[in-house]
Amino acid sequence: MDIIQLESSLDLLPNGRLADISKWTPEVAASIAEHEGLTLNHEHWAIIELMRDFYRRYNISPIARLLKKHIKRQLGAEFSNDDYLDSLFPNNVLIQGTRIAGLPVTLLDAEVDTPRVSRPVMHKNVDKIVDDESLDHFTRDFSFQGRSIKVHPSGNLVDSSEWNESMAIFLAKNEGIDLIDEHWKIIRYLRTYYFKYGITPMVKLLTDYLKEISNDRMVNIDHLYTLFPEGPARQGSRIAGLPMPQGCID
Repeated sequence: MDIIQLESSLDLLPNGRLADISKWTPEVAASIAEHEGLTLNHEHWAIIELMRDFYRRYNISPIARLLKKHIKRQLGAEFSNDDYLDSLFPNNVLIQGTRIAGLPVTLLDAEVDTPRVSRPVMHKNVDKIVDDESLDHFTRDFSFQGRSIKVHPSGNLVDSSEWNESMAIFLAKNEGIDLIDEHWKIIRYLRTYYFKYGITPMVKLLTDYLKEISNDRMVNIDHLYTLFPEGPARQGSRIAGLPMPQGCID
């Protein structure tokens, strides 16, 4: 990708973001902000540091609901509303704010997980289509209750609306898992999180969420891996009918 120069020592991509996010410094942020007509004050810096803290912790840029939740928890509700954030970053805190903070662009699952078209290998008299026998999960599509269900190479459904609990049981069995109550609790937590925040949580987000709403042993990361050996976020999201998580998954 072509690189434009903001300053002789500062390489930016055409969208205004750092070509190398490891090169970010407060001085770089101030320079990018000045280029966009902003003079950073302590209020800007509080939001910038919260966004960078979120990225350091989860390895993804925050989406709007998660950013507001993070701000509300750290700074207070009055600092998490749209009017306040727009007053600091007129071109949108998720676009302009993350750019100044030296973070990658914020993406929702729907923007990341686009389907890839390929021709599956058919196997007769089997209630599935297997295209890579080295993997336990489907990688193209499978037959379920007389329908052909498409999946991404990761095994996650192309159309999450096709999911139901019977399909979860079928997908889990294909991966060698017999679902019990504890599996279902995690599956429902994953789905609740997705429909609340718009992204599938990677394991760090999932465990933080579980700590907020539950005091039982499921918060123990080792126990989560006994339920989903390939990862509670990676494998759990497949069985839960959700897009693959972003960032550091499991």
